Amino acid sequence: MAIVALIGAGGKMGCRITDNLRKTSYDMKYVEVSDRGLEQLRQRGLSATSQTEAVQSADAVILAVPDVVIGQVSHEIVPIMKPGAMLIVLDPAAAYMGHLPPRDDVVYFVAHPCHPPIFNDETEPAARRDYFGGIHAKQAVVCALMQGPVADYEAGESLVRAMYAPVMRIHRITVEQMAILEPTMAETIGAATAMFLRQAMEEAVRRGVPSEAARDFMLGHLQIELAIAFGEASNPFSDACLVAMEYGRRYWLKEGWERLFDPDSVREQIEVMLHPAKLNADKG
Repeated sequence: MAIVALIGAGGKMGCRITDNLRKTSYDMKYVEVSDRGLEQLRQRGLSATSQTEAVQSADAVILAVPDVVIGQVSHEIVPIMKPGAMLIVLDPAAAYMGHLPPRDDVVYFVAHPCHPPIFNDETEPAARRDYFGGIHAKQAVVCALMQGPVADYEAGESLVRAMYAPVMRIHRITVEQMAILEPTMAETIGAATAMFLRQAMEEAVRRGVPSEAARDFMLGHLQIELAIAFGEASNPFSDACLVAMEYGRRYWLKEGWERLFDPDSVREQIEVMLHPAKLNADKG
């Protein structure tokens, strides 16, 4: 897999991948059309290649573009890819919803970073503050070979390991399992919970608690609470805390939340993510 075309090379995710892959032996073709993205490439001493030229010569094509345009862009490039070439998408949404065009002689590979974990062994300040990953901090990655010969999985994993470096481990799963992880587990529930915690802290401040005290108290308690909940700490929750947890769940945790993981719900979540206007339409 010598030649790699990176679509969206000057974007937010594209720049991270560009910075990692330019250090490798891959023959990189950078595709970018936005003025800002082109400037990002110029700042790195790189120039853009036309999409058609890059895709037609590539052994692998990486789509570092927003989820909402993956379907459109993939329909532009898949017909002109070489037989046996690999298309790598960085999110399961479009793949799970069947938005990739049918072509049996092209490999479809899906990969997504797990991001550096809360509990880690990083000691360098730069690594400890690399919350997203792909620069200094080690992270895990999930990969799925959606379509193509089993033998092509290793080539895809090797490229992904370089894209998201430094990588501590890679988990091979299915596209369906990846969709359960994101959006449902990590965003629909995880990110919403994170913002709920932020709002709880802000409510304490609104009721008179000094903001710095509230922040220190919340973040400190979250660390030990997560450590207990995920088995990183040896001590259990106190009896009083267990009672408070049950009391709280009755107020803010809706019964039947597990249905969010049902396939129909997962598809609905992705459909709304790809078409945000539907969220407000459903409210109406």
